[in-house]
Amino acid sequence: MLDYSMLYPKETVSRRVVSMDGMWKFHLDGQEIGEKEGWIHGLPGTDMIPVPASFQDFYTDKDTREFTGDMWYEKDMFVPGEWEGKQILVRFAAATHRATVYVNGVEITSHEGGFTPFCADVTEVVRYNAHNKVVVKVNNELTETNIPCGKTITLPNGKKMNKPYFDFFNYSGLQRSVHLVALPKESVFDLDLDYEINGSDAKVNYSVKTTGDKPVKVELFDEAGNKVAESVGKTGILSVADAHLWRVHNAYLYRLVIRIMDEDKIVDEYEQEIGIRTVEIKGTSILLNGEPVYLKGFGKHEDSDIVGRGFNIGVMKRDFELMKWIGANSFRTAHYPYSEEIYQMADREGFLVIDEVAAVGMFESLMNFMEASTGKVTAFFEKETTPILLKAHKKAIEEMIARDKNHPCVIAWSLLNEPESTNEAATPYFEEVFKYAHELDVQKRPRTFALIMNSLPNTCKCYHLSDFISLNRYYGWYVKGGYEICAAEELFRKEMDEWKALNLNKPFIFTEYGADTLGLEHKLPSVMWSQEYQDEYLNMTNEVFDSYDFIKGEQIWNFADFQTTEGIMRVNGNKKGVFTRQRQPKDTAYLLKKRWEGLDLNYKG
Repeated sequence: MLDYSMLYPKETVSRRVVSMDGMWKFHLDGQEIGEKEGWIHGLPGTDMIPVPASFQDFYTDKDTREFTGDMWYEKDMFVPGEWEGKQILVRFAAATHRATVYVNGVEITSHEGGFTPFCADVTEVVRYNAHNKVVVKVNNELTETNIPCGKTITLPNGKKMNKPYFDFFNYSGLQRSVHLVALPKESVFDLDLDYEINGSDAKVNYSVKTTGDKPVKVELFDEAGNKVAESVGKTGILSVADAHLWRVHNAYLYRLVIRIMDEDKIVDEYEQEIGIRTVEIKGTSILLNGEPVYLKGFGKHEDSDIVGRGFNIGVMKRDFELMKWIGANSFRTAHYPYSEEIYQMADREGFLVIDEVAAVGMFESLMNFMEASTGKVTAFFEKETTPILLKAHKKAIEEMIARDKNHPCVIAWSLLNEPESTNEAATPYFEEVFKYAHELDVQKRPRTFALIMNSLPNTCKCYHLSDFISLNRYYGWYVKGGYEICAAEELFRKEMDEWKALNLNKPFIFTEYGADTLGLEHKLPSVMWSQEYQDEYLNMTNEVFDSYDFIKGEQIWNFADFQTTEGIMRVNGNKKGVFTRQRQPKDTAYLLKKRWEGLDLNYKG
């Protein structure tokens, strides 16, 4: 299990948290000379860069935007003398895709996986009442042994270049917040929660892990601040009378307070907002608190102008307001776990989240969005390096579930996006991944993976492992687009009839569907890329959705236009957004708003 806590950093009577966000010194290391020249003690040059942010879009030269390799960050941090005797951590919410951390010239830790937090325990190396130098070496090269998958090539000029097997830009760097944290030596390390609902009452089953043996006290407060339940012990049950349940767009959040006690003295205190709710799949229904829900919403990206994939609190607020305006109730964190603050917002706003690990690009293709419908085979899970990839994949799942398991908004885990599941070699790999996720999650949330166009009822070897089936389908765009849309609908219905004939007795949702559209392009009669065609495409797709009772959700690709690698199939990025990259509506937004506001939460329930 993890050797560092995934709990979000919070200040309490026993804990201290200082933000290290701001301007950091920055230096690219294309020649890989940083260690040899002693950069662990401080970087050359004077360039500064904001953290959190992707590094690529600040600069005006192409070599920097496309840079592949090592990049170095540096910042001084002051550690107060009164923290002596505590455990001192530097917590990185993410470093994409791998990082090594040095403090005062001493290597502290390394981490691989670009979308989950890790901690550098600097207790033994910091100087108190003094400034300490933090240096981080980040590397953004893509490989087939870490997720997301791709490869790194060397160009004739000697420069490296990333070749992603996925259709979004490989933004990287210190893209999320960094915090300096002081904890008591004995502290709350982890928390597991599960819920039971009995009539109007509820039970909160809890399990707390600490770093010591002192007794634990747990209290639960309602939104008015009244204590509604308490218990003593590292495991126990909080019985809540007349419980307020966490519901879609009606999110009630209790405050859970955990204290490690030494008689009357508080050794450590940690608190977390929780929502009482249950999630299960029964037949073809997705049930929240025992009641059917129909998912309406988006595949998204953490992507915006200038800061790239860097966490942007203002963009987050705008995104949630737009999702509320349009009548959405859900989204998938395509194609990686998002910033923790987004889940906190979803908890508060009552959005349902399918939480996806960064297992994307598991189909060897630089244009898998085109080749996925051709029947291409790449034997992705038959490589000599597959066991190394599986190990990295499982670690990423472990970190995602450890971080996100207590968010009421998280109703399912997506364990892969568009993998090559048509080859028998995929089955043992998938079995391992699905089993591991089930073992890690106390709540036993449903698990799924998003099926690529190649993965059809008669070709996919792994769909039986999913608790609900998630389809990425582009009939009318990559398949039979334009005037052939009538043929696209026939093919679409043919596939859905084949799924229906299998009588799987599981819910189906569409985790991707959509058509690229330029925000100012109008054409009558329509052509592909025009606003008019996006509407025609959606009207056809929606008719198919409404024709099958077992389809229980629609998450269009994509919420907003986003950056990709450059190429002849992409006009400065993917333009399938319902909103522009600047978060303004295309015509289709109004079509979707009318549809989604007209669909009850228990549509087809």
